[in-house]
Amino acid sequence: MMTGIRPYYLTPLYTILIISLLFFSSYRHLARIFKWLTLVLFAYIVAAFLAHPDWGSVWRATLVPQVEWSSAFLATFVGILGTTISPYLFFWQASQEVEDERAQGKRTVKQRKGATDAELRVARTDVLIGMFFSNVVMYFIILTTAATLHAHGHTHIETAREAAEALRPLAGRGAYLLFTLGLIGTGMLAVPVLAGSAAYAVAEANRWRGTLEDRPRSARRFYAVVAVSMVLGLASGFVGLNAVKMLFYSAVLNGVLAPPLIVLVVLLTSKPELMGTRVSSRPLRYVGWATAVIMTAAAIGMFATM
Repeated sequence: MMTGIRPYYLTPLYTILIISLLFFSSYRHLARIFKWLTLVLFAYIVAAFLAHPDWGSVWRATLVPQVEWSSAFLATFVGILGTTISPYLFFWQASQEVEDERAQGKRTVKQRKGATDAELRVARTDVLIGMFFSNVVMYFIILTTAATLHAHGHTHIETAREAAEALRPLAGRGAYLLFTLGLIGTGMLAVPVLAGSAAYAVAEANRWRGTLEDRPRSARRFYAVVAVSMVLGLASGFVGLNAVKMLFYSAVLNGVLAPPLIVLVVLLTSKPELMGTRVSSRPLRYVGWATAVIMTAAAIGMFATM
């Protein structure tokens, strides 16, 4: 399927391609093109139906989940929460909001102060749509892999090829190609987000100039952090680290680190002196506190059962 090219040769080429596109173009242009490849992930929805799962069991497990007091279960639960509410998104989202306003001509802090009702409606719609589709796709990925890989006793996935087997009911021998297209699309979008979030955090902490809209020439230290982050990620694959396990552990780490940031956000958005008339509503604050408590309890339980 790889037409004679070994997968470990493609990984550095893929990384170099992403770095080159970021350095000589912009993330905005990158996202505009490669976001369409993520539509391939909707194939998991079709594959779930073609796998013919026991829908009675599916609905029971969905509505009445089985809870286990074990480190494996709690680690997976923390990982799912950490994937859904990832700490790096706090940095990325805030930075991208500023970038969008700068692109609209709001170059100073005074010009960017405050938000209109229309801007808040657009932001709310964008978040809700993104949350809905990302969680629907995640649900069907879990369902598809459970109905195919897990049903046949394959519970340890170590490569992208093994994960692609979940698409076989839909694509047959083309499952790997279909999965690869989705992986390229999500990678082109997600890898710069991960590396860019680190760069934004480091740059803001050190008061460096730099955004993904700037050219590398005018933001050398910012792009140096981006490049180093991506090279370190690439190097981890060549020292024998299991990429799938590393993804899982990073999700668990996100789940452990997220609660303090959620608490901070809830406290800040509750202050009229900071938010003016845009303070968060009482129901939203309750949801924020409940989320922080649940994630903290899950993390404590995970460590307690190890």
